[in-house]
Amino acid sequence: MLLLHALGLYTVNATYGDTIIMPCRQEVPDDLMFGKWKYEMTNESPVFIAFRSSTKKSVHYDDVPDYKGRLSLSENYTLSIKNARISDEKRFVCMLVTEDNVFEEPTIVKVFKRPSQPEILHQANVLETEKLKMLGECVARDSYPEGNITWYKNGNVLHHDAGAVVIRLENTVDRSTGLFTMTSSLQYKPKKADAKAQFSCSVTYNGPSGSETIQSESLVFDVHYPTEKVTIQVLSQSSTIKEGDNITLKCSGNGNPPPQEFLFYIPGETEGIRSSDTYIMTDVRRNATGEYKCSLTDKDLTGSTTITVHYLDLQLIPSGEVTKQVGEALPVSCTISSSRNATVLWIKDNTRMQTTPSFSSLQYQDAGNYICETTLQEVEGLKKRKTLLLTVEGKPQVKMTKKTSLNKASKTIICHVEGFPKPAVQWTIASTGTVINQTEETKYVNGKFSSKIEIAPEENVTVTCVAENQLERTVTSMNVSAITFPETDEAEDRNDDNTEKVNDQAKLIVGIVVGLLLVALIAGIVYWLYMKKSKTASKHVDKDLGNIEENKKLEENHHKSEA
Repeated sequence: MLLLHALGLYTVNATYGDTIIMPCRQEVPDDLMFGKWKYEMTNESPVFIAFRSSTKKSVHYDDVPDYKGRLSLSENYTLSIKNARISDEKRFVCMLVTEDNVFEEPTIVKVFKRPSQPEILHQANVLETEKLKMLGECVARDSYPEGNITWYKNGNVLHHDAGAVVIRLENTVDRSTGLFTMTSSLQYKPKKADAKAQFSCSVTYNGPSGSETIQSESLVFDVHYPTEKVTIQVLSQSSTIKEGDNITLKCSGNGNPPPQEFLFYIPGETEGIRSSDTYIMTDVRRNATGEYKCSLTDKDLTGSTTITVHYLDLQLIPSGEVTKQVGEALPVSCTISSSRNATVLWIKDNTRMQTTPSFSSLQYQDAGNYICETTLQEVEGLKKRKTLLLTVEGKPQVKMTKKTSLNKASKTIICHVEGFPKPAVQWTIASTGTVINQTEETKYVNGKFSSKIEIAPEENVTVTCVAENQLERTVTSMNVSAITFPETDEAEDRNDDNTEKVNDQAKLIVGIVVGLLLVALIAGIVYWLYMKKSKTASKHVDKDLGNIEENKKLEENHHKSEA
């Protein structure tokens, strides 16, 4: 409650429902007899409402219905009125009476009532662009004095604009309370941009402290507007599409509400396909590449997009299981057809090859499992591979070598075998037909392996090595002298370092023997020239020469048998 002084009159501003307190502004005289309060209304007689005697200390309240039970008069003649009403807006006068005089001090009472928070009622369910329609009514109740309502869009004040914004204000008063209810209706013609606009209203009123404003809550209205643009998009888990994938096309319009039915135009189809906003294609092929369109069913608005279906073909010639003979030629080609450049790699037996295989003359080591693999790097999951399982067959090829142990107590005969499938090897003594079972074999690698036996013959023998597979049976023999008879060892494969060392030793021994024979021959000739006439010496020389010739013939026969 505020006390104001204007135009020489004191004013008390009270809030509706509170207690009004009005001090008597006149100084109480010493000879006061009594004091009284009255109120005055225009064109009406004063009405006394309270009396207090200074001598008897008694208080009396007049029988005024509006103030019954609401008044209180203190000893200093301050008047209190409980539960302030609008009807309390009057001119009240404090009267102090002495034997000689009457003193009067008027006070003006103003009552204020804050209105309820404004709310928007009778809201429109939907607004349509370019159509003037009632948006709603802003209502603020129980105000005193009456207030003013203002409309806002996105915080900006809306002003009356014929044809686009129409505002009407109506105030009503409750006769029993004297309180006002303000109602303002808004008709509005929305645009597409108003789809998310926030509308609100406020009430401005005069309170005890001056002008005050109360805002309503903001509302967003559903604004309908026609579709102006159609778009089509591809819904896919990957950024690229390959053969075998499923494609989901989604068509949409920018209207509100969005259109629910469209026409889809698919490459190869002359007519549009009527569907909802999605169209699904399963297990697409490369011929699905092209431009896709969709449009509204009732408007010539079209959206389009281009789809590329990636593919990858691989042809390997020959492929599968292939069997060839050693020495044959085998052309191999791996041909790629794809929607983009593809990378190609070759793998043999799980090892990547640096070059493309080429077989002008097949060898056993060329056999294996070949894979031609190609990949489209930009397309996830697009990879192809073909396999060539190459088998290289060959008839058994056999070469025999021999070497004498260092202590000359035994001889090792080696049968070097080449062929595929792996030949089975059998050793026999030709003269007796005895089968030799105690053999030793090396590892079978690239179609080659060796089988060897160790013998200590007491006489010259012929050893036979038989190598046999599904293609052919090969028999090779070698004459082996008795261990008591010296002979030259056969050279083994040059790849064996130990064999090369043994061969070098054999060559050295043969050179020494030949040198000694030459020295003996020269010595014999010289001796024969000087001792020609000696019969005993002549016979001795003849005997030595005969032994030399015998040895030569034996060695020649030995070489022939080996050949």
